[in-house]
Amino acid sequence: MNSFRLITTYSPWLILACLAVGALYAWLLYSKKAPWSKSINYSLAVLRFLVVSFLCFLLLGPMVRYISNTTIKPTIVFAVDNSQSVKLFSDSVQLNQAQRELQTILTGLQDAGYETEIRTLSDTTKPETLEQVQFGAPSTNLSQLLQNIRNDYSNQNLAGVVLLSDGIVNQGISPTYANYNYSIYPVAVGDTVPKKDIVLASLRYNKVTYSGNRFPLEAEVEQQGFGNKTVAVTLIENGKAIDRKTITLKQGQAVQQVPFQVMAGGLGKRHYEVEVVPLQGEFTAINNTKHAYIDVVKGKIKILIAAAAPHPDINALRAAIETNENYETELFIPGLTSLKQQDYDVAILHQLPGRTAGGDAALNLVRQKNIPSLFILGPQSDIQDFNRLNTGVRVSTNGQADEVTTAINPNFSTFKVAEETTERLQQYPPATVPFGDYKLAPNTETVLYQQVGRVRTTKPLLTVQTTGSTRNATLLASGTWQWRIAEAANNQQPVVYDQLITNLVQLLSAPRNKKRLNVYPAQNDYTSNDEITFEAEAYNEALEPVYGQNINLKITDENGATKTFNFANGENQTGVTIGNLPGGRYTYTATARINNSLQQDKGDFMVEELQLEALHAVADHNLLYQLASNTGANLYFPNQLKQLQQDILKANYKPVIDSKEDIRDMVDLKWLFLVLLALVSVEWFVRKYNGSY
Repeated sequence: MNSFRLITTYSPWLILACLAVGALYAWLLYSKKAPWSKSINYSLAVLRFLVVSFLCFLLLGPMVRYISNTTIKPTIVFAVDNSQSVKLFSDSVQLNQAQRELQTILTGLQDAGYETEIRTLSDTTKPETLEQVQFGAPSTNLSQLLQNIRNDYSNQNLAGVVLLSDGIVNQGISPTYANYNYSIYPVAVGDTVPKKDIVLASLRYNKVTYSGNRFPLEAEVEQQGFGNKTVAVTLIENGKAIDRKTITLKQGQAVQQVPFQVMAGGLGKRHYEVEVVPLQGEFTAINNTKHAYIDVVKGKIKILIAAAAPHPDINALRAAIETNENYETELFIPGLTSLKQQDYDVAILHQLPGRTAGGDAALNLVRQKNIPSLFILGPQSDIQDFNRLNTGVRVSTNGQADEVTTAINPNFSTFKVAEETTERLQQYPPATVPFGDYKLAPNTETVLYQQVGRVRTTKPLLTVQTTGSTRNATLLASGTWQWRIAEAANNQQPVVYDQLITNLVQLLSAPRNKKRLNVYPAQNDYTSNDEITFEAEAYNEALEPVYGQNINLKITDENGATKTFNFANGENQTGVTIGNLPGGRYTYTATARINNSLQQDKGDFMVEELQLEALHAVADHNLLYQLASNTGANLYFPNQLKQLQQDILKANYKPVIDSKEDIRDMVDLKWLFLVLLALVSVEWFVRKYNGSY
């Protein structure tokens, strides 16, 4: 029931004074003899009385309080675990019968005054009836399903959730760990009896390996009821068996490992399939296959560290670089180690060129082979020779040094830095830099600025030059070994320092991209359950970004089937979402006509097949029982659904009244202004019509 009430800021007795003022005003105005009849005079007096009294009343600051009450019916949500395992390992007749009976219960609850809704693991599809639910979800996350229901009905009258499930959870946390403010009525399906089956449970392998090397791939085979049986395990690539092993399943041993040694030939993405040949009597062969997705690269990145003399910085640099197993370092210090003539991907030149002889061999190698380099300046650096190298920064100094700390450039985005970078950089001790003026080339970016005390200057501390004929970086400080030690002392691990150095190495070793069309997957790894997105960049002849280019993207799977997508790159949104793809290796070709010139880009990517639902054939009714027990409800089976309906109705969930109060100043009500204006207008019109004002 809705209610209306008038509230005044002052005492209600003052309303009598307002009426008295209105009456006095009307009497003074209309007590004299008028040129119109008495009835008109009385009417005009009443109008003036009402207007003046109400205006006086508004001076008391009256407010209107309006209370609206809405009755919210209790809601029962029917949540269905529509994962593949429910259909695979449940009796189909019993499952269909349970769906029909639950739909009957849903209709009956609606007739009894309940609100109902159907929810599944897939938010994109909402079936109108429970009989329309399709069991095809590739994974089960009951915790997310139940928490989403709790969040969506946080301000509603949620009475309970009827959960149809087999209790098998393979993603997210266990739903029994959360607290729910509603009753959960689980309906248990599936079979709790272990099946006679062989399962290829998992594959163990490194996702990155080197071309020409053999790498281990280990299959883990589980069995139930096949002790002392012989089974064949086959390794397949591109539809051809490349290795095969026969093992005897040991009695009483549920899990066995089957190792393979695979030759990594060529470069790029590789898709391997491991299959356990099915035996007669297996419950299902769906879980006999697993897929491995491996990226074969040319080999480790070789980094030359050359120094004018031994220095603690060198150990810090090597320790940071070697945190990445894909990097290996070679050290050259004149007079202590020899310079190996190798094909280096990156060179780190510590205080080279130097004031002392001996480092020319490393500098000549860098020049001859055009090796991307990180230059580190220090007291032994020859600044004039350094300036002649055109590394993107020129230093003008009188030989003096300065002590500075670090400040990150918030506008630098060539590579990402750790979230805790800013905080940890402030904890770094000062480093020694040349005191003087710095001039940056147009193609050079600042990564870190010099900070003196609490004042951040515009002088660079770390720069990168990523355009032009070579890539270079310059660290204008020595003694940075203290950064790594200080960070490790304060935070246990020198994450920021190590990532900064490895990011520089990665940036310098990356192949130079002079393509005018660059199309690539937004992520390195996808699963068959992911929405796959491609991003695109387009450039003109001067390698300046251009937008609005029409791009044709063709995706080809391992069987040669293709899909084509057309989109335009934009400044804020540069990509296209192509949806889900089955597991496997895919190649793509993108074309675009930029300024009447046809440009093309190619690549490949992997989609990992999710096979979570076929791994566990035994239903977990104990989990469902715990859910029911934790929320004060009971566990039901398909033959107990009538009891489920009776228990819900017996719980006698009540509607909830939601009251909303609205308090407004009466002076803000526009319709009252219109009423007053109408009364005054009527009075004025009558007076003027009868020969007065």
